[in-house]
Amino acid sequence: MKPLLLLLVFLLCPRTEAGKIIGGQEAVPHSHPYMAFLRIKTPTTTEQCGGFLEREDFVLTAAHCWGSISITVILGAHNIKDNERTQQIIPVRNAIPMGLKAKLTAEVSLLKLPSGNSQVAPGMMCTVAGWGRIGQNISTTKLQEVQLVIQKDKECLSHYPKPYNSTIQICVGNLKEKKNSFQGDSEGPLVCKNVAQGIVSFGKEKGTPPSIYTRISRFQRWIEKNNEILQTPGTRLRSLLN
Repeated sequence: MKPLLLLLVFLLCPRTEAGKIIGGQEAVPHSHPYMAFLRIKTPTTTEQCGGFLEREDFVLTAAHCWGSISITVILGAHNIKDNERTQQIIPVRNAIPMGLKAKLTAEVSLLKLPSGNSQVAPGMMCTVAGWGRIGQNISTTKLQEVQLVIQKDKECLSHYPKPYNSTIQICVGNLKEKKNSFQGDSEGPLVCKNVAQGIVSFGKEKGTPPSIYTRISRFQRWIEKNNEILQTPGTRLRSLLN
């Protein structure tokens, strides 16, 4: 595929210890067509992140998903190791004036951001998907998914008394269930009623729930503002990181 340009908006996360899918199952191929897989190259290593397609030229991911050498985005993937005909593989430049232009298909589609009246509440069932590990030292190249329940703030306040902030974070995952996102590489969306309400942020070292997600609605104006800025000719991606 011809090299294209990517526009990324970054949400700040306090740590990056979540990302695996625990207690879930392999997703039906292309049942999460908004998912983006990011391969990030730095001077010392190659890492991976998740994200999602919010607009044809707009992928949302976490703040640390930035490579000083290169970033490659893969859309329309189920098995990231296979050369699937549905995949759109997009090399990304470090500092760019414009965004990518994804081709929307049955396997590549957009995911809505929260509206003013779209909120999460304790007891709501949501879905997380990702390409991370499915257990200790068990990797998979196929997209996994898990359903998780929104918790009351007090659950995370009792497990994370200092870092948890209900204004900008969401508490997710029933302590009684062995289901969770976990260590390191997803940064994918928390999808509730077909809306992206959160981004995988961090959790406990052993992967026990609950975990903490960035609350997207809290950053809505910031996203919209920078979205407008990046459509202005001459704007550079690095301005979002300052």
